[in-house]
Parts: sequence; C-alpha cells; structure tokens
Amino acid sequence: MLRIINFRVDVKNKNPLEALLVHKFPVLKDQIQEIHVVRRAVDARKKPHITFVYTLFVAVQNEVVVMKKLGRDKNVSTMEPIEPEPIVHGEQVLKERPVVVGFGPAGMLAAFYLAREGYRPIVLERGQDVDQRSHDVETFWQTGEFKAESNVQFGEGGAGTFSDGKLTTRVTHPRLHEIAKYFVQFGAPQEILYKHKPHVGTDVLRGMVKAMREQIIAWGGEVRFGAKLTKLQLAANQVVGVEVNDEEIIPTSLVLAGVGHSARDTYEMLYNTGIAMESKPFAVGVRIEHPQSMIDISQYGIEPAELGLGAAEYSVVYHDKETGRTAYSFCMCPGGEVVASASEDGHVVTNGMSLYARASGVANSALVVTVGPDDFGNHPLGGVAFQREWEKKAFELGGHDYKAPLQTVGDFLARQKGTVPEGNAAAPHSYRPGVVAADLHECLPTYVTDVMERALPYFGRRIKGFDEPQICMTGVETRTSSPLRILRDDDRQSPTVKGLYPMGEGAGYAGGIMSAALDGAETAIRVMVAYKPLKAQEGEA
Repeated sequence: MLRIINFRVDVKNKNPLEALLVHKFPVLKDQIQEIHVVRRAVDARKKPHITFVYTLFVAVQNEVVVMKKLGRDKNVSTMEPIEPEPIVHGEQVLKERPVVVGFGPAGMLAAFYLAREGYRPIVLERGQDVDQRSHDVETFWQTGEFKAESNVQFGEGGAGTFSDGKLTTRVTHPRLHEIAKYFVQFGAPQEILYKHKPHVGTDVLRGMVKAMREQIIAWGGEVRFGAKLTKLQLAANQVVGVEVNDEEIIPTSLVLAGVGHSARDTYEMLYNTGIAMESKPFAVGVRIEHPQSMIDISQYGIEPAELGLGAAEYSVVYHDKETGRTAYSFCMCPGGEVVASASEDGHVVTNGMSLYARASGVANSALVVTVGPDDFGNHPLGGVAFQREWEKKAFELGGHDYKAPLQTVGDFLARQKGTVPEGNAAAPHSYRPGVVAADLHECLPTYVTDVMERALPYFGRRIKGFDEPQICMTGVETRTSSPLRILRDDDRQSPTVKGLYPMGEGAGYAGGIMSAALDGAETAIRVMVAYKPLKAQEGEA
C-alpha cells in the first residue's frame, strides 16, 4: 500500500481524489484500487488561498512498478497498515460479573469491549439516561432548577455529551481508528475517520451513546442509571464487591472505575478507603465569546461558506515570563454557546457546547491559566478544595441562583465592575440561566487574573478583535481536567487495592473523548487478557 503525505488540494477544487491523484501522479492511471483518507487538515496560512492537506493510504496494482517511478518523491512511500493487536482471552476464572463505574467515554468503551467479548459487565452510572438527562439539563438552563445527580457532568455519555463533541487526541494508537469506526457505526458522520479536527456535536453524540448502550445490552451487558458507587467492599486489599446507593451490595472482584473528573464525593470515598492518589496540575479561568464571523475572517480571510468550509476554530497560547504560568484557549467551540455545568449545589461552573452544524453565530472558548500543587498543596484532594472555593465565589457573585458573573474585556483590564452588554452581535453572551455584572478578579486567584491581563492583548495581536473592549467573559471555568490522579501500576490496577482499575479522564489518564475512550478500551482489554469470558465459562458448565 502507498502512503502519500502532504497532498495539497485547493478547497474549491471539487474533483474526485482519484482524478486529482492521477493528475499529479500519471503512473497511477488505471492502477488505483482503493483510497483511504487518513487525515485531512486545512492550511490557511496563505489566505485567501486555502488548501486541504491530505495524508492518504492508496492500494494499487503493480505496486513494485509504481514505486519504481515514484520512489524519488519524498511524500510517497510504501507501508503496511498497522492493525490493533488481537485480543487473546486469559485463563483465570471469573466468579462474578465485572463492574464498570461511570458511563462516560472511558466507562462506555470499557463496557462495550467487555460485552462484545462475552464478559457481561454491569455498568453503574450515578446520573440518568441521555433523554432524561437532557430534559433535566434544559430545565436547569431555563429555570435554575438544579439536580445534583442529573446535570452536565453526571449521566449517560459523561460531560462530553454536552460539549462540542471533539474527537481529537494527541495520542497515537492503532485502536483509535477501530473506536472511530464504531462511532460511525452508531451514528457519527463518516468524516470523523479522516478530518484533522473531527467533531460530532452534542446533538449527534446523544444518539451515538444511546445506540452504543443498546448494543452493550444486546451483548449481555447491563446498564443501571441512578446507580451511585458509595463504597468499595474489600477483603485483604482485594475488591470483593461494591455498594450502590448506600444499600445494595453487588459481589465482584473487578471494578473498572471511570468516574469522571467531577465525581468529588467518589474521590473522597476512594481516598478514605485507602486508594492511592496524588494531586496534579490543571487550569482555571473563564469562558470568552466572540462573534463567529470575527473568528472566520481572522482565520480564513473570507467567509467559510464561500470555501465550502465550516465555522473556523482557533488555538492560542501565552507563556508568561513573570510567573512561568501558561494561559491558553481550551475546548474552543465554534458556533456554540456557553453552558451552565455545575455538579454541586451552590457552585457556578461554565463550559462550552456546540451542535454538529456549529451554526449559532457565536464562538466561545475557555481562557484558562495553569495552576498546580504549589497553589493548593500536595494533598490528593487539594485541587478539589481549590475548585470548590472559586466556584462558590462565582455562585455568590452571580446572586446565589446559578446566574454567572460576567465582565467585558475592557472592564476586566480596567479592573472595574462595569455592566452587562445587551448581548448584541458585537458582544454576544449565551450563558443560561443568566448573567450578572461582576468583577471576575473576585472569583479567580490574583495570580490567574494577572496572567490573563497580560495574555489578552497578546492574543489580540494574533486574532484581530480578540481583546476588543466589548467582548464578554463569563466565570468560572474550573473543570479543564482532573485535579488528581488515581494511581495505577503497569497492569492498570491500583497499587493499594487489587481488582480496582482506575481509567479515563477522571482518574487522570486522558484528556478528551477519544483518549478517554481509548483508555477505557485498553483497560478492558487488560482485564480480558487475564480472565476467561463469562459466556465461555457458562458454556463449559
């Protein structure tokens, strides 16, 4: 198979890839059997001349002859596709069904692979199914009526269900493509298999997670909603069961824990049980919103629709020499909205969300600054306490009813409270159930706001209009990643409790939907290489 990199095509060129390849490489005429798009990125550095940059796998007839003529081209080589290693089941006997805690990306993919291979997992999800959860979240956004166990953080699909649905990751692993193909099978668009920055949007994602849940059940798995892990049952530092909702005991020797980065009470329970964990760095800040047209023109130099492109994205980073901290954009949502994302009573948390079409006309992103154990201590739960402190301050500034504190960039830089703009096209703000004019310096540490003040003009020099005075910022953004890491050994088990497998973003081993899904799948596979499937055992019986 040929591997062709840096294959450039003008975005306005609608000819088929095969014809374009033959035009560039005439030797390929009548030789191409199959084209697989591995990656398609947008290069807008020479705007308004914008190109797609492809990486392609191309199966051809007479490969040796073709390569003799193309061998001097540094962008063409031969390769063998790397497939994920086959799963070989172990021989240890399972007496009870494995339990998966959490039904976000890590828990869902762990349960999916276990169910596919005949291990009949039981999934415990403290939140509700995606339909009930969507209803509860929309009610919260409209009325401020908050439900502690059914919100943006807790429920089917995890926090990613109410996000931009980005499927990007810096991790490289052959099983990622296999997972992406499963996502397509269950409703994601085909383009996620090759786009440089694929996304599905919250609307598509909700359908995907339901379809995957139904498949897990069809394979013999069980998914329980409103089922909160309240205690681990241990004997000689080995898991022997789990307690659900302070009452039911489920016997099990295997717990795959994908609890999510907002399950603070679960963190506390695990810490008090003696599970090894440590504090880790993360980032905090605000959500900043711009007219999407501003970002489009800055990035493309032309309206994206004229090029057949979608809403433009951006990524900005500022390294502060005075403090050594970094300010950066995070979870940028083109054509989206800022959403209320609290998971505890009396806290205000912001996040960003987009539908698949990214058509709201408003771009938003987290604008955050790094913090770490030097700021909140080395106690494993120090980062949790730190998050709670600033979320409570935001709740108080917002008026104690889940409205969020808002400040324009101009007022923030002038360190004055100011007023809330009307929310016109030049100064959009989308957070529901509402916003209150406030000084964001009062709900973030001084060392964070100082860096933000220096970062904003820097970003404005890179994206025209980014730091205009009327641009709105809403606080606070605190859930960029897990504030701690639940330790695990090389076999992915806790070093202090055997049979407990921490996994995913909440355990500190992932940073987004795809990396969390991969970590869940790989954790399930680690279990499978040790144990025999339950269905096989039942067949032997």
